[in-house]
Amino acid sequence: MRNKQRLEEISKELIEEIGEDSKREGLLDTPDRMARMFLDVFRGYNPGEKPKITSFNNGADGVTYDQMVTDTGNYYSYCEHHMVPFFGQYWFAYVPNPNGKILGLSKVARIVDYHSAKMQIQERLVQDIVNELWNALCIGEVKPLGMALVMKGEHLCKTMRGAKKKGTMTTSDLRGCFKDQIETRQEFFNLIKL
Repeated sequence: MRNKQRLEEISKELIEEIGEDSKREGLLDTPDRMARMFLDVFRGYNPGEKPKITSFNNGADGVTYDQMVTDTGNYYSYCEHHMVPFFGQYWFAYVPNPNGKILGLSKVARIVDYHSAKMQIQERLVQDIVNELWNALCIGEVKPLGMALVMKGEHLCKTMRGAKKKGTMTTSDLRGCFKDQIETRQEFFNLIKL
């Protein structure tokens, strides 16, 4: 997907195939804009765009942390079945191992953005993100005490076509204490109001 000129040609063909005139004044620069948009929204296929996950030794700065850390934000992706957007909010949490690593928290948002910038299904997206972050914190047998990600999204393939009904889909991936301990899971759900 690195050939911008080919993307412009395909975009022009698409415009014409749906019944528009690609030479119309308002559409003259649209193939160029579409090509740049595709390169941006599908940057997740470019390995050079993959963010480096920064982690630190827990306790190295004199503070050992073994409580829940949470992060939240928005995400935007494309449905792999109809190639229309789905988007929404995510809630991430993890409990660091006192003998393990802690995350540079801005990396959570960057990993969410990177994996979202592909044609996806929400079920795979939530797993891809957690796998990436979980593996970054594992050092041999030392693993985080737990990790959780909940994603809620509106899928335009349901809202604007097909069923034409507005609604949201919720997916989650729970590991360690978030999966095995109801109290930890409930604390997380209470924090994110689910």
